[in-house]
Amino acid sequence: MTTPSPAVAVVIPAKDEASRIAATIRGVRTIPGVATVVVVDDGSSDGTATVAAREGAEVVRLARNHGKADAMMSGLGRVTGLQRVGRLARDAAVLFADADLESSAGAVGALVGPVHRGEADLTIAILPTQRGTAGGHGLVVGLARTGIEELTGWTPTQPLSGMRCLSPAAVEAATPFARGWGVEVGMTVDVLDAGLTILEVPCDLHHRVTGSDWRSQVHRAAQYRDVALALGVRRLRRRLGPG
Repeated sequence: MTTPSPAVAVVIPAKDEASRIAATIRGVRTIPGVATVVVVDDGSSDGTATVAAREGAEVVRLARNHGKADAMMSGLGRVTGLQRVGRLARDAAVLFADADLESSAGAVGALVGPVHRGEADLTIAILPTQRGTAGGHGLVVGLARTGIEELTGWTPTQPLSGMRCLSPAAVEAATPFARGWGVEVGMTVDVLDAGLTILEVPCDLHHRVTGSDWRSQVHRAAQYRDVALALGVRRLRRRLGPG
């Protein structure tokens, strides 16, 4: 007799991903144990919510764009609601996935096993070199990596990787999330500060890379701001101590 896989709730924040979200949902549904897929439409101007609903996802629609961290928190809110009414096990792991992974999305399932086996409370995907050429200079990644190392003593390989699987204990430790693009850095520090364990896992995932036009540079500036803020808040907490 086969033992059923423990439950997994997948949360996918999405903005203007109507052309990609269906393939991404289908990809994550191939992961053993996936009990529900929650898509948070973060103020899209296209048909992202309609396509996601057509694919059978639980859809949370935000009327305006709130940013990544708020979208992720909204997804967790729907997960909690499903648990409250008995539609999802209370010990379900939560798996965050980007909306633009398309057919590669099933590979994010590699993050689930270590969490279910108790080998880690938080697993983080290490992605291969992506197709296309990114236009950044590594400033945000460097800030994130150095800041996490300074605060925790642990050096992440890809500190901004958004594909992550959390145990219930990790969810509790990491919420509420740091604002905006600081969510991954804040999550990492908070989970380690709680005495929990993190494991990085190679995953064969592919998504769009950020380009080098002015919109991309504005995006990176916002990332840098939010990462710096997340780190600054946690440094201040250290100085102030408990209480």
